[in-house]
Amino acid sequence: MDYKNILLEISEGIARITFNRPKVLNAMSYEVMSELADALKVCDRDDAVKVLVLTGAGEKAFVAGADISQMQNATPVDIMKLMELGQETLRFLETMGKPSIAAVNGFALGGGTEIALACDIRIAAENAMFGQPEILIGILPGWGGTQRLPRLVGMGIAKELILGGGQISAQRAYEIGLVNKVVPLAQLMEEAGKMAGKFTTLPGFALKMAKNSINYGFDMSLDNAVKLELGAISQCFSTQDQKEGMKAFLEKRKPAFIGK
Repeated sequence: MDYKNILLEISEGIARITFNRPKVLNAMSYEVMSELADALKVCDRDDAVKVLVLTGAGEKAFVAGADISQMQNATPVDIMKLMELGQETLRFLETMGKPSIAAVNGFALGGGTEIALACDIRIAAENAMFGQPEILIGILPGWGGTQRLPRLVGMGIAKELILGGGQISAQRAYEIGLVNKVVPLAQLMEEAGKMAGKFTTLPGFALKMAKNSINYGFDMSLDNAVKLELGAISQCFSTQDQKEGMKAFLEKRKPAFIGK
């Protein structure tokens, strides 16, 4: 697919996906979400990609929400199609076997917050703003915000943000556990690159199994979840990386993982 609204760059094991509509604050549309869906599948299939970094073009916005001009006169069928695409795409991002980092460089409102929520780790620039303001235009979050936000920050704070439609600063997002780290804007991509670079040196299969155990075990009973974990760790012992990792530990040297 030829991308008109995003940029996909792959280098040294890191796939960088940039929402590239700065004139409209990188607002999301059906076309943009379709391109994101395709890019994620490309990254998932490419063994050279070890980790993904998602960010926005410019210094004002990560994604400042959905393109309201395209939604204003939409029918319920139109909206269902858009929301289903978004939900499926973000669930794919959330559960794919490769870690993802949201480098939030500005406004992350509505769909922007929801995209960040679907990533494994969120790093925010000091100027970033988060929020689910959908209620202010007569709707509610439709790309998983009503489900992922309370799971991450708790029911009370999630209701405050979703029902009130307010915005919070990067520092407040850090305080409530919405983001992992806050850095100056000038250092954002460097910080995201450092974290992504670390993931490229780690055993890919073990990363996938660990991520699966967290994602799928979260809503299970503890008894079932630890059984899921048991299967995951057992499978790791079928890999060359497990053997190399333990051998290197005993030999007091850095392991040379090969992703198998």
